Amino acid sequence: MDLIIKIATRVVTEASETKPADALLRALLKESRLPRADSAEVAELVFAYFRWRGWLGAEVAAAPQFEKAMDLDQRFQRDPISFSDEELKRAVPEWTMDHVDVSGGWLRSLQARPSLWIRAKRGQGELLAKHFGEGSIADATVPDAVQFRGETDLFRTPEFHAGEFEIQDIASQIVGLLCAPKPGETWWDACAGEGGKMLHLSELMENKGLIWASDRADWRLKRLKQRAGRAKVFNYRAALWDGSTRLPTKTKFDGILVDAPCSGVGTWQRNPHARWTTTANDVRELGELQKQLLTNAAAAVKPGGKLIYSVCTLTRSETDAVADFCSQALRGFAPLALPALPNERPASSARRWIWPQQFFGNGMFVAAWEAAK
Repeated sequence: MDLIIKIATRVVTEASETKPADALLRALLKESRLPRADSAEVAELVFAYFRWRGWLGAEVAAAPQFEKAMDLDQRFQRDPISFSDEELKRAVPEWTMDHVDVSGGWLRSLQARPSLWIRAKRGQGELLAKHFGEGSIADATVPDAVQFRGETDLFRTPEFHAGEFEIQDIASQIVGLLCAPKPGETWWDACAGEGGKMLHLSELMENKGLIWASDRADWRLKRLKQRAGRAKVFNYRAALWDGSTRLPTKTKFDGILVDAPCSGVGTWQRNPHARWTTTANDVRELGELQKQLLTNAAAAVKPGGKLIYSVCTLTRSETDAVADFCSQALRGFAPLALPALPNERPASSARRWIWPQQFFGNGMFVAAWEAAK
């Protein structure tokens, strides 16, 4: 137990904006070679500490603080309503109140244990849920999204190595469905990262047509190539793009997804350490970057094509404010109604908020425009 506390203490004291707690945790656990059960206990202590840090004071992390965090965590799991909405505001930094529509439902979602979501191959969601068992369920609204509730190391399963599923949050899966690409179209995933949403676009396009995937970091595109090979996705081209007016291709696209860098407020349930490193200034700066990326990418949309904006954040500066700016600044574009998800009433809005308490996943914002024909 002493080693478990020692490693957890080192993570929470050394973690910073440049050394995220989750990355530091992985590195220290790999170095320690603890048994899997002990490693899980370290992770539980670390995430409980950051989840309940607003209740712990500013003292140096030590065993009593971990004990208090775990007590609060277990009380919440037993009875979430025992915490008032006002009390739960301690779960987020003060600046959040000025930038996010804070509600009791959202705050409670932040303090809950995060769900692990996987995306099965098209039409295989229910079969995959039954295969893994252990309480895993297929979501009724998001086709082939499976909430995994087991203890199996998914990365070691034959199904993962055969490309039968991807580990992808349900909110990110919703983004792909809202893009609604068609087989044979040409799309650009402008901020593709390691390729999670690009792989989903390809699945929806039945691996037909063409997808350009770009990012400013070459190492992410190399990781994307590995993932695409395992998933047997071949209808894509990868290219570096720094977000400037110099686009990676002269191609005109049926659809462009700009899944822009953001403050990540929508991931605070899964990544509680980020609550305490993100600042209001980050939010303002990223809002300006998002406007720039959308403005530059819009030049590559063909007449009648779609421009989709998504961010895993919930701040007004990075959501409605960016969408308002683009609706005024992008000449020749008009807001485009996003499609409804299966089992939903038809939607008519060009903007969609995805709150964590709705789907038990990350928070996201999506907006869409159509270029004049």
